[in-house]
Amino acid sequence: MTLPTTFVLAQAAPGAANGGLSMLFLMIVLFGLMYFMMIRPQMKRQKEHRQLVSNLAKGDEVVTNGGIAGRVEEVGETFITVEIATNVKIKLQKSAVQQVLPKGTLKSS
Repeated sequence: MTLPTTFVLAQAAPGAANGGLSMLFLMIVLFGLMYFMMIRPQMKRQKEHRQLVSNLAKGDEVVTNGGIAGRVEEVGETFITVEIATNVKIKLQKSAVQQVLPKGTLKSS
């Protein structure tokens, strides 16, 4: 004796087709948030740093990424020479400059 075989097909709920669409919408919203919260501010900081580095000139007082403060003595294509004490000069990559200080800052300290 054999038992009859019946196939049961599951049907999607009436609103299930919108599940994929809402997931896609959620992914787009999350990417938009990431762009405006993380990517765009980082790109803005990079642009400002490139501008700062390109505007370096002899006599500028700078602070490096390592915290060394000094006065720019020579500006080259990719390197600068910074005097950190009397007759003590170091050569650094331009990108190592973190900020330019107001004139006269190093004399007061």
